[in-house]
Amino acid sequence: MTDHENRHPRTNASTPTLDDSTPTLAAENVSHRFGDLRVLEDVSLSVEPGETVAVVGPNGSGKSTLLRFLAGVRTPDSGTVTQSAAGDAPGEGRQSGYLPQQPEFRAGFCLRDTLAFYAKFVEGADIDQTLDQVGLAEIRGQHTETLSGGQTRLLGLGRALLGDPPLLVLDEPASGLDPEMVERLFAIVSDIASSGRSVVLSSHNLGPVERVADRVLVLSDGRVVADGSPRELVERSGAPDLQMAFGTLVSGDEDEPASTDARRTPDEVVEQ
Repeated sequence: MTDHENRHPRTNASTPTLDDSTPTLAAENVSHRFGDLRVLEDVSLSVEPGETVAVVGPNGSGKSTLLRFLAGVRTPDSGTVTQSAAGDAPGEGRQSGYLPQQPEFRAGFCLRDTLAFYAKFVEGADIDQTLDQVGLAEIRGQHTETLSGGQTRLLGLGRALLGDPPLLVLDEPASGLDPEMVERLFAIVSDIASSGRSVVLSSHNLGPVERVADRVLVLSDGRVVADGSPRELVERSGAPDLQMAFGTLVSGDEDEPASTDARRTPDEVVEQ
């Protein structure tokens, strides 16, 4: 059994799945500029069914822009992004669900009514099951404006999960959450991958990333500087863990022993 199978064993869930030979997502030579500012340059990756890929990098490295392209909510200047459909029939199900970095919901509506609104546009959505999946079933009658930041993010994850799309794209899902909520959220991500769905997420919290991700894509200045399993990247850097390996991977000094710089988080690399 492979490391991937050990990490995310397949189940017989009802989620539509693709043939294992067909990537859920393929991006080739994606490049983008905002005016004179280069945001992404020749970024390529593919994501297999049931695979969790984490995109990490310093602030301003292009993570959020890349995830918007992967989710299909924006189009890059050049390059291609292809999401493989879960089925051939039109309307059989949406191809991806997207959690933006700062999900927002209209005030004055309870959680269940909020998801019910979005479920109108998604075939086969089960609102109550989704609320239960993200741990919000007990407060389904609570209004959105009363939610904590973590609960709002979980509701955003629930919106992304409606209809069981084969691909989830999650932009900083753990940002601003307390440690208990972070563990809860990454446990949900692990369960999603175990059901055979693919997950692409960005995160500054590399501890959970090392535990749940099958692959880590490291961006710096809009370019891919490293791509591999957490174990491969740690071994390549000579650091004891992914958190400490990060600075080495971004700086490109893999031949040097892990130093104090390697202990810095993605945020600290930018704040030098």
